[in-house]
Amino acid sequence: MRLVRIAAATLSLVMIAATPAPAASAPSPKVRTDTGVVKGEVRKDHRVFRGIPYAEPPTGPLRWRPPQPAKPWTGVRDATKFGSQCAQLAEFYGGRTSYGEDCLYLNITAPRRGRDRPVMVWLHGGGNASGNPALYDLTKLATRGDVVVVSVNYRLGALGWLAHPALEAGERYQSGNYGLLDQQAALRWVRRNIAAFGGDPRNVTLFGESAGAADICAGLASPTAAGLFDKAIAQSFSCSSATRTEEQAEAEGVRFAEAVGCTAGPAACLRALPAKKLMEAFRGQNPYPVVGGDHVLPLQPRAAFESGRFNRVPVMHGNTLDEMRLYAGLTYPKPITQAQYEQIARATYGANAAQVLARYPATGYPDLRIGLATMMTHGTGPLATCAHQDAFALLSRAGAPVYAYQFADRTAPPLMDVPGFEEGAEHTTELIYLFPGLLGRLNAEQRRLSDAMVGYWTSFARDGRPRAARAPSWPQFRGSGDVLSLAPGRGGIHPADTAAESNCAFWSSLRP
Repeated sequence: MRLVRIAAATLSLVMIAATPAPAASAPSPKVRTDTGVVKGEVRKDHRVFRGIPYAEPPTGPLRWRPPQPAKPWTGVRDATKFGSQCAQLAEFYGGRTSYGEDCLYLNITAPRRGRDRPVMVWLHGGGNASGNPALYDLTKLATRGDVVVVSVNYRLGALGWLAHPALEAGERYQSGNYGLLDQQAALRWVRRNIAAFGGDPRNVTLFGESAGAADICAGLASPTAAGLFDKAIAQSFSCSSATRTEEQAEAEGVRFAEAVGCTAGPAACLRALPAKKLMEAFRGQNPYPVVGGDHVLPLQPRAAFESGRFNRVPVMHGNTLDEMRLYAGLTYPKPITQAQYEQIARATYGANAAQVLARYPATGYPDLRIGLATMMTHGTGPLATCAHQDAFALLSRAGAPVYAYQFADRTAPPLMDVPGFEEGAEHTTELIYLFPGLLGRLNAEQRRLSDAMVGYWTSFARDGRPRAARAPSWPQFRGSGDVLSLAPGRGGIHPADTAAESNCAFWSSLRP
């Protein structure tokens, strides 16, 4: 009898072992937020949610007002399609011309399962005048990096950045900073809701490129952004660069109002104008954050860092090796002569032109457009390598851990392909390495660089220290030789002295 019982027990164990375990149930495409339930898509290795409102449409009386909380809805909201892009005129960042103002939406790509993942919030570029988060595929960052990635629409052009005294309405100073306030409203939404999507609201990294980076630099200096992000990645816009002052921005706004016929009762008049007229009249203006008052941005970022009155978080910061080739190619689609080259240098550098031309002589460049781009990439403007070098040192002295880089793949697919012109590692070329498919296709070596960059970016989001499998270690910035050069191929990733390579001592010696 005992042998029978043992045999029966053995047979039961065999049957249990042979019975396949029940398949894990698929994660639900439905998620409850603080304003209602959204239904996205569950894919093979990730989930996608699109077009989630984080604020009320800034239309009618809410035009040029701080973003207001989104109203709750009943039932289940479809979150499978992108929300409308913010009103803009078509520019080279891929946005199409549109005039709709109902645009304050965000999108989320998350790993298929899990919780407490690091969160990365993306701010697109486009000069704060154009751009569309729908262009950026967040999948590789989310799946390879095991992070939750959020992309954000924010008001652009006149609707996001117009400053005028009549728009103040007795509130603390914010005129001209509506796009910045939109970004902060989206970050507050993330803090409240991202745990439901598997993210950790206590571990949020804000990252962006070009104008998105400029806004991140302002966010580092903004008291109203305190506590909204834990790390920052600013790509291709120096955090040491000055932004608009209240006086400058409001003077521009008054002239703008006069140009569109709003001299009497300007606030009501401006709010009554169609978006098309506003956007077209604002073309070519300066849509960047405004310093003034004691509320949104009381100090220039440099002054905030120097005084210690900023949001002290770890910062990854850098630019591309040939930033200004994008603008040289667009401005001069055909080769220029030596006389033109020298004339442009004199117009740009004034009393310093002779010294600049001696350092960057026309004889050094078969294509003089490359010469123009080189001098401007090294030493001129907020995209310049030397301006970034200044920002690395400034933030590091202020007590923020800084990891500095320079993207250096001169074979990267360009944003704009100008016939007969070598774009090199121009402005925006690093983006395809983080968002595959954005500008073109990568070869095998470039894909390996992309893998390393995704590893660096997402590990930084995880714990503030960038690391990547089978890639060199990334030193914290302590001096000019601590900038990580990012290029494909053996030895393509290595620390570099970008200050020496870009003649930063020369540029700093020039008279103001």
